[in-house]
Amino acid sequence: MERLDLKVGFECNNKCHFCVQGDKRYKFAPKSLEELQKSLADNRKDIDSVVFTGGEPTMHPHFLELVKTARDLNYRKIQIQTNGRMFANENFARAAVEAGANEYSPAIHGPNAEIHDWLVQAPGAFKQGIRGIQNMKKLGVPVVVNSVLVRPNYRHLPQTAQLMVALGVSQFQFAFVHALGTAAKYFQMIVPRKALCEPFVKKGIDIGLRGGIFVMTEAIPYCFMEGYEKYVAEQYIPRTRIIDAKFVVEDYTEYRWNEGKLKGEPCRQCAYNDICEGPWREYPEFFGWEEFKPRSSKSDVA
Repeated sequence: MERLDLKVGFECNNKCHFCVQGDKRYKFAPKSLEELQKSLADNRKDIDSVVFTGGEPTMHPHFLELVKTARDLNYRKIQIQTNGRMFANENFARAAVEAGANEYSPAIHGPNAEIHDWLVQAPGAFKQGIRGIQNMKKLGVPVVVNSVLVRPNYRHLPQTAQLMVALGVSQFQFAFVHALGTAAKYFQMIVPRKALCEPFVKKGIDIGLRGGIFVMTEAIPYCFMEGYEKYVAEQYIPRTRIIDAKFVVEDYTEYRWNEGKLKGEPCRQCAYNDICEGPWREYPEFFGWEEFKPRSSKSDVA
């Protein structure tokens, strides 16, 4: 295994319309410091990279101590997957870096406050997220931004890419929404058609590449990525063990292939069938397979 995804708790100061964790914040208390430290120590035996997730990991009362524990256990990469709001406080950002955080992965879901703040249901979140990116860049930490691709923001992906270039982030990613949790509740409002998203995704990628930034997509199958196959993230995602609330996903790659995603008849006819994971299963279960056009051959850029 290459990476540990440690969910420290599900409290969050956002309430995203597309949150895959749904109502876990009301069901599960944050894990204790001792339990989380044990998870870090036990998994260090065969893993040297950790990402702290949630919920919002910075809301855990012992967040900085957890980061220090990972550093003391010699985890090579310590990534913080966050909505970024706490990092608007420069002192907090510096404390996280001094504790050992060496990769910063905030979420920005649109090019402006109107779109982002509505999606995350938190006025001021966009301004705080941008300030967090600026603070972490000032501290010399690589910034890897994730934007969840949903119906209210997909037409604005090129503008979002322009913002990422202007901010000088290290990498950004467009991740197609996974319709679980709150996203399932608001499915018709939140989940767009992949075919409609395709040209906006590609324009966003082009803008990022011209700006010298590494760009990826997630949960967008190869049939929608013609000419952009090498930007499909699944071929690069490290094999990850996820420690969730009450269960462990031993291998997230196997989970995606065997449970999370789905293949249909068009997939079996596609030249990319052996390497493409297909869409999250909730998508074709609702929309069907008509959009999915099998590719007759593989591109040289794949």
